[in-house]
Amino acid sequence: MKFNHLTIIIADDDDDDKTLITNALVDNGIKKEHILLTSDGAELLEVLKGFETRPCLVLLDLNMPRKDGFKALAEIKSDQMIKHVPVIIFTTSNSSKDILTTYKLGSNTFFTKPNYYHELVELMGVIKSYWFEKAALLT
Repeated sequence: MKFNHLTIIIADDDDDDKTLITNALVDNGIKKEHILLTSDGAELLEVLKGFETRPCLVLLDLNMPRKDGFKALAEIKSDQMIKHVPVIIFTTSNSSKDILTTYKLGSNTFFTKPNYYHELVELMGVIKSYWFEKAALLT
């Protein structure tokens, strides 16, 4: 698979959440063709390992079937070929234990999914501003 460096992968088993996140990213000027959807950690890892060029960002839910976000994150950060890909935990949890565990596993940040769409749009704007306009990414 060849995607450009602006590709964002959303790993979430909830189709409604994927749609809302995608729409919020599009509302912030991210082109839909730069967004790739996966349904669990196993599919995410298959996609990441199949890229010719690496995506710039993963939005990772924690509670998913087959392979949850914790296991997927641990595999990503232990794989020399993909460990540099920034991973943002994006989940319903606000548990201190989950936050600490994901940081220990190598996540780049942790966000709890907001309750309202306007808050989601604002949060995706913050992510876009930081990761696409401020942070230095591998291209």
